[in-house]
Amino acid sequence: MERIVFYPSPGMGHLIAMVELGKVMLTHSSSLSITILTANFPFNTGSTAAYVAHVSSTVPSITFHRLPAVSPLQDLSSYVNMEDLTMEILRLTTPHVDDALRSLSSSATVSAFIIDMFCHQAILFTASLSVPTYFFFTSSASCLIVNLRLPIIHRTTTENFKDLQGTCFHVPGLPPIPATSLPEPVLDRKTKVYEEFVEMSELLPKSDGIIINTFTALEPKAINELTGQISIGDLPTPPIYCIGPLIAPERSGGGGGRAHECLAWLDEQPRQSVVFLCFGSLGLFSAEQLKEIALGLDRSGQRFLWVVRSPPAVDKSNKFSPPPDPDLDLLLPDGFLDRTKDRGMVVKSWVPQVSVLSHESVGAFVTHCGWNSVLEAICAGVPMVAWPLYAEQRFNRIMLVEEMRVALPMNESEDGRFVDSAEVEKRVKEILDSEEGDEVRKQVLAMRGEAKASMSEGGSSRVALAKLFESWRRPIP
Repeated sequence: MERIVFYPSPGMGHLIAMVELGKVMLTHSSSLSITILTANFPFNTGSTAAYVAHVSSTVPSITFHRLPAVSPLQDLSSYVNMEDLTMEILRLTTPHVDDALRSLSSSATVSAFIIDMFCHQAILFTASLSVPTYFFFTSSASCLIVNLRLPIIHRTTTENFKDLQGTCFHVPGLPPIPATSLPEPVLDRKTKVYEEFVEMSELLPKSDGIIINTFTALEPKAINELTGQISIGDLPTPPIYCIGPLIAPERSGGGGGRAHECLAWLDEQPRQSVVFLCFGSLGLFSAEQLKEIALGLDRSGQRFLWVVRSPPAVDKSNKFSPPPDPDLDLLLPDGFLDRTKDRGMVVKSWVPQVSVLSHESVGAFVTHCGWNSVLEAICAGVPMVAWPLYAEQRFNRIMLVEEMRVALPMNESEDGRFVDSAEVEKRVKEILDSEEGDEVRKQVLAMRGEAKASMSEGGSSRVALAKLFESWRRPIP
């Protein structure tokens, strides 16, 4: 029996992607045993208990090892964002990871240790255990290039990226990247999370390889750059394994085991007529922005399915707590629900996104550009409108629109990140009924075919998976 140990960062998106990686690896080797280390996190990353229970009962070769809780943090409001808090808790958890890996190694040989990119500090102790260690990068190959390049950008720039309006960085394999569209955690170099990202970027090349949730046909320029002979950062780029798209057939949570009511509503709508608006578990809008979205949808005349969450908490001490169910009558314009009831459906907080995107009535997806959501849309053949909110999503929008050509952009106001109703109306109409929308649809359908081919026998992702197994089975010189 060959044992592999996984260490994901918190949040359903990261956990699901790593579990799907495990499932794919099990199809390659039936003698594989996978142990997933999970950390304790005292904030809103989505409830994972039901999902973990489901995986444990249906995939016996995957087991979960819950790590001890770290000392509780006193003032959560002092953390800038979710990445800041996540990395702090992962740092405090690192000694427990070391203990767990040593314990697992004492009972059976650990062939490989695969860690999420946010769990980068774990690589500091694996060399002493002689365990091949790989990063699992849960965003795009293009974003990996940015991360590998970050130490050089850091040294050659002294200002905060958020202040460099009009400045673009020219990074190998990518179109020009505006400084303000770099991943949100690195926009302010005075923060602790910025330092953590620079450290992560310095440690990525020191691994035995980097696994990416993407496929060759989707990002050919970026992948060619990563697999070339020239270093992108200070150190040579380690072997790259593109083993995507890794998406779950359906996500657990919120549905209670019953078919969601929105699916029955979609059954009644014409084919490819509905625009689906959903912005991830952390995608929250102000009350003012919610009203603008509603006005844009109202004026567009298009059919829509919209997932609405409550605005961010006013009390900053609760900013990492799950938001309450939204009061739709209070948040949405007077009469909106009545005026649009024959062509629209508003759902509170959650829908089964994979099932919705796969429904034949859905013709477009307004998304926050989270990488898992992007891959789900591509695999369903649904064109996107890119409306980034946090993390690396503003960078993703550039790649989706300019490089991959699978999305139209949602453009914000010049003085902030606000989108008015006219822009919402315009983009919803365009993506469903315009030449530009048709071109995006053709491209995303082509990528759907490429995604399926990549995961088929002999496809690029299957070949990469075989190379990954071969890499840790080579005799040590």
